[in-house]
Amino acid sequence: MGKVIAIDGPSGAGKSTIAKLIARELGFDYLDTGALYRAVAFALRKVDIDIKDDDKKIMDLLLKVNISFNNGRVFLNGRDISSEIRSREIDYYSSVFSTKKIVRDFLLTIQRKLATINNIVVEGRDTTTVAFPDAWKKIYLDASPDERAKRRYLQFKDKAIYATMDEAKREVIERDRRDSNRDIAPLKKAEDAFFIDSSNMSVEQAKEEILRFIKT
Repeated sequence: MGKVIAIDGPSGAGKSTIAKLIARELGFDYLDTGALYRAVAFALRKVDIDIKDDDKKIMDLLLKVNISFNNGRVFLNGRDISSEIRSREIDYYSSVFSTKKIVRDFLLTIQRKLATINNIVVEGRDTTTVAFPDAWKKIYLDASPDERAKRRYLQFKDKAIYATMDEAKREVIERDRRDSNRDIAPLKKAEDAFFIDSSNMSVEQAKEEILRFIKT
């Protein structure tokens, strides 16, 4: 296995942006685990599978699909679905389906396989505690709920997705609740992870702070 830099933290903390920059700076590959969960949610919803359906029905579908991640793009059965998975509906269902062990186990295999090929910067919500507990470097990136809601609102606006600031904040808070309280792989800071609060930092400042940690 190559070197793994794992970046954990809640929704809207800036994990994807920072992870891409760090990967580019160091010449590492980049893996967005959240995109993999979104891809699963997209595949399941395409055939109207819901959270209430049993594990067998879900696994029967997962065994028929191929999900991959390459150069920042996510593919379902060879088709680039990177834009289609960035909707509020898929955002919701990716969080909901991520509470199911069968989904997490399915994607864990994919994540770890990708990390066996090259050095990698991986970001997600259990990357430092479950997916890569022995990662070379662990970072927990956080920001205040208000700041994360603002970032989420601007993301929606950039993608021409209608949402108010209040709706963005409610979604962030609800996502935190689901991620932190799920029975399987809840969101939490690994004891040996470097903590950084980016609430009052620019992207460049957060990047440089993390790079200093990595290079120590």
